Amino acid sequence: MSMRYALIFPLALGLSGCGDDQQPKRAAQLLRQIREEGYSSWQRAPGYPTRQPANSPHSDSVDIYVNAVVAEALAGPPITSWPEGSIIVKDGFSGGDLELVAVMQKVDGEWFWAEYFGGEADYSGKPDVCVDCHRRSESDFVRAFSLPR
Repeated sequence: MSMRYALIFPLALGLSGCGDDQQPKRAAQLLRQIREEGYSSWQRAPGYPTRQPANSPHSDSVDIYVNAVVAEALAGPPITSWPEGSIIVKDGFSGGDLELVAVMQKVDGEWFWAEYFGGEADYSGKPDVCVDCHRRSESDFVRAFSLPR
């Protein structure tokens, strides 16, 4: 096995495993909430006026939506963290088909992550794979767009 595959293979196994669904009830509740609110009618995230190619593990292309809390923060004065109640939804597409829905929700000063495949959460809570990637952001764990400064 080449060195390249020796390094990539374990990573692929870790990402394609059974996930890390730490809080399934809360994840199911969050999915119901955003669907009831019609999240795809929310404001689109800055830089995502239409579906954009993805450079993340969230599929080939993505649509990103923000709730009114995030939209208001984006229109306001500079902030150092996203406000309580912020919700960001990313629809991930593969070959034009919806593959996954990834959600971040700010509650009690911390982010709750959930990622759904076929309507079921594979990841929820504070999975290491989510936290480790998003902590590299300088915008309070949000990687797709920046805090208003």
